[in-house]
Amino acid sequence: MNAPLTPDGVCQTSRIFPFAPPEVFAAFANAEQLAAWWGPDGFSNTFEVFEFKSQGRWKFLMHGPDGKTYPNECVFLAVSPERIVIRHTNAPNFTLTVTLNGIENQTDLRWHQAFDDPRVAASIEHIIVPANEQNLNRLHASLANGTK
Repeated sequence: MNAPLTPDGVCQTSRIFPFAPPEVFAAFANAEQLAAWWGPDGFSNTFEVFEFKSQGRWKFLMHGPDGKTYPNECVFLAVSPERIVIRHTNAPNFTLTVTLNGIENQTDLRWHQAFDDPRVAASIEHIIVPANEQNLNRLHASLANGTK
């Protein structure tokens, strides 16, 4: 369920995954698996630093289908099996909160991306909204294929 960007610069989406919450959490916690699915279609990743813990650093390069490399720097503000909070510390600045709720043997994943500057968010809304859906599609494919 994808919602448009709100006037205050928040993009939200959610998805029910037919996988148990520990499996979905592991897809974030395992650097190799995360590198394989993180980002929109056509992107790949090279992780330089990956400290999956509260206050841990995450520094990586996203390699786009356009041949360009996009540096990213983040801090994991909170990490638990129910909630992962990622602070993107280079432009565009935002905080991503991923909530994992178990429903029987499935996971209701909620994706809440709050940009510091709503004007910046509005200027890239045409990228953010489909990219977040593609990101979750890639997560689903990774889990379905058992990628570790």
